[in-house]
Amino acid sequence: MEMKFKIFRFDPTTDKVPRYQEYIIGIKRTDRILDCLNRIKWEQDGTLGFRMSCGHGVCGSDAMKINGRCALACQKLVKEYEGKEVVIEPLPSFKVLKDLIVDLKPFFEKVKKIQPYFVSSTPLPEKERIQLPEDNKKIDIAIRCILCASCMGACPVENENDRFLGPAPLVWAFRYIFDSRDEQFTERLKALDYPDGVWACENHYECTRCCPKEIPVTKYINAIKRELQK
Repeated sequence: MEMKFKIFRFDPTTDKVPRYQEYIIGIKRTDRILDCLNRIKWEQDGTLGFRMSCGHGVCGSDAMKINGRCALACQKLVKEYEGKEVVIEPLPSFKVLKDLIVDLKPFFEKVKKIQPYFVSSTPLPEKERIQLPEDNKKIDIAIRCILCASCMGACPVENENDRFLGPAPLVWAFRYIFDSRDEQFTERLKALDYPDGVWACENHYECTRCCPKEIPVTKYINAIKRELQK
């Protein structure tokens, strides 16, 4: 079968304004959107720019907007869009470097702000830090986050306020706040207690809907709010 792809194109070094370019390729219903992008790049237009690495939903590098929803191109199948024109755009709220490639540096700077590592004054154990199963259960879904930034692109607040810390950094904050092995519970909470921190979230739930790892992002953000209210 054949399918039409309408892809966002913009190279700030040569283009004055963005445009959309159409491609028609022969595909199978079980092909992934990433497979289609590779076919376009390899067979029709080698200038098309997009990120990819593992191709199996682990690295998160191929996050983009597909027919209005932020997602990983390697996880979406052609059959989900069968009979439709597929419009592919870069993640919203990010500066476009080229076509579907966006500048993720500001995103990772926000992640760094929440100190995404254990803080502990106890000596390093000989092996691993022991954690009870019931304690691990509190964070076992949060640790799925692969920092693909899909939730950042989908978040209406993030799209209007680039000072907002954002859903992904807050998920990582949740992961360490509620990790029994970390010793900075109070300090981590206080670091999020400001207008553009956790309180900027307006519960649109777009982050939860688009998360490729099915993390209940909004639920975790609200859990942080409740702890601060206590």
